[in-house]
Amino acid sequence: MSAQPEMSVAVNAVLSVNNLSKSFGGLRATNDVTFDVAPHQVTAMIGPNGAGKTTVFNLITNLLSKDRGQVLFLGRDLAGLSAVKIADMGLIRTFQSARVFPGMTAIENVMVGCHRLALHSGASQTLWLSSARSEERRMLRRAEEMLELVGLAPFKDTHATELPMGAQKLLEVVRALMAQPKLLCLDEPAAGLNDTETQELASLLRAIRTLGIPVLIVEHNMSLVMNVADQVVVIDSGAIIAKGTPAEIQGNKQVIEAYLGRENHAAS
Repeated sequence: MSAQPEMSVAVNAVLSVNNLSKSFGGLRATNDVTFDVAPHQVTAMIGPNGAGKTTVFNLITNLLSKDRGQVLFLGRDLAGLSAVKIADMGLIRTFQSARVFPGMTAIENVMVGCHRLALHSGASQTLWLSSARSEERRMLRRAEEMLELVGLAPFKDTHATELPMGAQKLLEVVRALMAQPKLLCLDEPAAGLNDTETQELASLLRAIRTLGIPVLIVEHNMSLVMNVADQVVVIDSGAIIAKGTPAEIQGNKQVIEAYLGRENHAAS
């Protein structure tokens, strides 16, 4: 039996991913992916299309079962935990495609994000007790502030499905933020955003970092990544090929080759 790679955990890391591997049939989707997410930082994961970035997200949150490796969140091994339990621990994620709740307004969608934090039971809410009403008002004020932050306050009473796709993506981010995450994982939040919306997203990410909430973001928008990330992890063909600051990554020849090589291959 071959020896397993030694797993290391960075001191004070919010998230430690160690030797994460996953195959689909004979295709290796991820291969010994190892990285850490530090407190109070934005960590970005980038790579060409099909590199395995979203697969890593799905393995971290146990939407997919891993073949090998370990994921520690705040020092706790996530093996065997459901995606719901992981969210209850404070690891909150979004998805590539905007997932708003139909039949609900923008502000109602945002308020859903804090349901797990509600202090009052369904019975007290049904009876509309004074304490439940106060809690509802606090949630409403916070939701309004979140919408104001991303420029969606004028559309708070608009049905979420009637909003442009870019606005729906921003809505999903602020809904996740309402859950008061201990780690916020965003899967391509800038997809479908126009330049103005992307700038609003960048401002939101900086504000989240200022609040002390660490962020792990998968993103294709390099301008956004290089302007907001503290650390960048580059993945290609399921394996990490580089880690470093935005400045270090921009000058990394292997990273440049991974992107340009794919583009040249697609063009030929």
